[in-house]
Amino acid sequence: MKLGIVGLPNVGKSTLFNAITNAGAESANYPFCTIEPNVGMVTVPDSRLDYLAEMYHPKKYTPAVIEFVDIAGLVKGASKGAGLGNQFLGNIRNTDAIVHVVRCFDDDNIMHVVEDASKAVPVDPAGDIECINLELILADSEMVERRIDRAKKNAKGGDKKFLKEAEVLEGLLAWLDQGKPARTYSCGPDEMALIRQSDLLSLKPVIYAANMDESGVSAPESNPYFQTVAAIAKDEGSQVLPICARSEQEIAELPPEDRAMFLEELGLQQSGLDRLIQCSYTLLGLISFLTGGADEVRAWTITRGTKAPQAAGKIHTDFERGFIRAEVIAFDDLKALGSMQAAREKGRIRSEGKEYVMKDGDIVNFLFNV
Repeated sequence: MKLGIVGLPNVGKSTLFNAITNAGAESANYPFCTIEPNVGMVTVPDSRLDYLAEMYHPKKYTPAVIEFVDIAGLVKGASKGAGLGNQFLGNIRNTDAIVHVVRCFDDDNIMHVVEDASKAVPVDPAGDIECINLELILADSEMVERRIDRAKKNAKGGDKKFLKEAEVLEGLLAWLDQGKPARTYSCGPDEMALIRQSDLLSLKPVIYAANMDESGVSAPESNPYFQTVAAIAKDEGSQVLPICARSEQEIAELPPEDRAMFLEELGLQQSGLDRLIQCSYTLLGLISFLTGGADEVRAWTITRGTKAPQAAGKIHTDFERGFIRAEVIAFDDLKALGSMQAAREKGRIRSEGKEYVMKDGDIVNFLFNV
């Protein structure tokens, strides 16, 4: 999974990236300090995998990972090449989802930039979101227009497939022309499958990271800026995450044993990274299944609704091609019984076939023959 961290200059993008990846990307109070996208790989914390590691003492421990990309700051006009717009749009196209950092705090010492990088403007979360959404929408509109022209040319012979494509895309273009992102466009599954053939920027799912100060992050509902972002996220069907990038950076610099105490002082139960990971899994409809043994314990990320053969294919294509059955036990059942041997004796390891839909936390042994 690859998440792109985006936002206007100086909203806390690079600070947040540094905190969650410990990658040390440059962070400074001026626009475009992140000129090339910084990339960091983050392991997904999973206490279930830790439990399996204690059980098997494997040679190899392989958690799921998320790739974060800190993408250069955007200004108004990016879709036409303003600022670092062309780089921004190209880099974001390669991500699975967008983490849109939105400034939700006041600080006279940090310039708030929207259009003119030499002028500070008042903090305005709704305006910031609209600015970036509009740049993505404008870039998408150009792409959709080109697809419509191509479909109409191909439909001159009366091909109904291309006539349908042009009709669907014209409906989408009218929606985009209203300044509305493609992810909020309502249509049938067949039409959406056609739309998804274009890698539209405004179609990507979004987590709004509402960057707040330390005093407000534990009670975000009292912050009017956060309320604005939360309302926008609700209307779009997006996720919203209250976070303090500066505090997250301080947490990341602490020894692990001191982090829980620091979080408690802030009135938080989990770090921003843990909450961001949970948001991203929910947003993208992802779950994890686990495999374990003396050689390796590993977490595998799949889409919710994946059937057993396709899950097996995540491990190796031969597993899917020659799938026979899956031996499955839920993690909670294994933990309650204490060992695989006890689970077998109690008959709690199930034999599942090709139609079995995988569940989050399933511990699986796939049987196959090729």
